[in-house]
Amino acid sequence: MDQTGSFAFDGDAVAWQVEGRSDGPPLVLVHGTPFSLRVWDRVAAALAERFRVYRFDLLGYGGSAKRAGQDVSLGIQNRVMAALLDHWGLRAPFVIAHDFGGATALRCHLLDGRDYGGLILVDPVALRPWGSPLVQHVRAHEAAFAGLPAYLHQALLRAYLATASATALSEDWLQVLMAPWLGDEGQAAFYRQIGQMDTRFTMEIEERLSAIRCPVHILWGEADAWIPVAQGESLQQAIPDAGLTRIPQAGHLVPLDAPEAVVATAFTRFAGD
Repeated sequence: MDQTGSFAFDGDAVAWQVEGRSDGPPLVLVHGTPFSLRVWDRVAAALAERFRVYRFDLLGYGGSAKRAGQDVSLGIQNRVMAALLDHWGLRAPFVIAHDFGGATALRCHLLDGRDYGGLILVDPVALRPWGSPLVQHVRAHEAAFAGLPAYLHQALLRAYLATASATALSEDWLQVLMAPWLGDEGQAAFYRQIGQMDTRFTMEIEERLSAIRCPVHILWGEADAWIPVAQGESLQQAIPDAGLTRIPQAGHLVPLDAPEAVVATAFTRFAGD
């Protein structure tokens, strides 16, 4: 039976969704920025045939709580994930993590001591340098961007999201990706999460990558305009025995550009196909 729910983390609601076979091995999907659990829709539908699929919205993202003064940095998201794994009773699930979700899953594993049966990292934020020119500019002027007229914010958001994909995102998908960041609350939350991006949170785990305790495979879109594939090669070298697969004609948004590649890798790595 599919389920949706909300988990209270330090007084803030974290939205989650569970689907797939009730007797299937647990598999957790962790999204990145500026996305939500919806970015996994195509992947989750296929994986649900064999796995019990768990996904959630990072704090301050999607349907999770958004409020002024909220900590939504990478320094808190691993704690959210660890608390949710405990809430779900998952001891060593398989994990697939994209973008900021990659840093979140790695921090949860290396800093919070949560074990995984296996880990697939999809164009993850994990090694310096990271942060686009937009990120650097917004970090310096967060308040000014949060106060943009709505039509300018929507235009900026639409243009920014379009650069994440190597193919033209459909209008339907643009609306799905934009929806959590619209309105006064959503607009402020969008610039809040950018304003709190800090490479110190990945610095904390860079030297610990050799201590990862599960099999790791890395997927990278060859046309990723946000984080070049060379970062994937460096990450592969930093993680013992990690594999790396380049995804042709896919950008940073591999879960939408090439969901079949993510599913095939999960079936091979986690289900032994």
